[in-house]
Amino acid sequence: MPPANFPDEGELVKCTVTSVQSHSVFVRMEEYGINGMIHISEVAPGRIRNIRDYVVEGKSVICKVLRVNPERGHVDLSLRRVSDSQRRNKIDELKKESLARKLVDVVASNLNMDSGKLFAHISEKIHQNFFLVFECFAEIARGNFSVSELELPKNVSDELKKVIADRLKPEVYVSRGKLKLQSFAPDGVKIIKSSLKKAADSGAAVAYLGGGKYSVACEASDYKKAEAALKKSVDAALAHIKSHKGMGEFAQDKD
Repeated sequence: MPPANFPDEGELVKCTVTSVQSHSVFVRMEEYGINGMIHISEVAPGRIRNIRDYVVEGKSVICKVLRVNPERGHVDLSLRRVSDSQRRNKIDELKKESLARKLVDVVASNLNMDSGKLFAHISEKIHQNFFLVFECFAEIARGNFSVSELELPKNVSDELKKVIADRLKPEVYVSRGKLKLQSFAPDGVKIIKSSLKKAADSGAAVAYLGGGKYSVACEASDYKKAEAALKKSVDAALAHIKSHKGMGEFAQDKD
């Protein structure tokens, strides 16, 4: 749902450091427009000799919300409890929301409308079904969600659909790994080539790496589909070479 006056406990928020004291750090939560505090014990693990080795005024940081007291207007935050992966995901989320805002800016400019008011109106509609505005726009780009379901004025709906189609290309997910094939048969080279063709016919992109190893990759509109396509292609190659008394093994890339 759209941001309220205060964040939820456990939520990750983008903050700007406004003041650094001897035992605490004060920040401004950009997404909520309110202040919060990080106690020195939540800045970093272990003993901290100089708090300014970790934070300085004006620095942007990603924090985790520990406690919220709306009555007193207090929000306690943690910097040390945010993992590197959580930080990267939050920054990626913010970048995507910024892109969504820019797309609405284009729509507003084309229709001679106030961008801020238009974004607020579109966001209100989107947050009934999506957590992020960008999530909705991405689903529209993939053809999985219709702009008409947002029940916007026709001129806005038509222009938004056009801008998304022109400027937001569907995200492509890639699943890949390394396939090793061996055959000691007289026509082993032919058997290996046929096995690789099985993978390619199933939708994989195959490239020779050397030493009997091959890169196998599949693309799709979401990660699960890419994973499934890769498995289908690899299974086809392995089944073929093993049926001809050859050997094969596959190791999927982690990233």
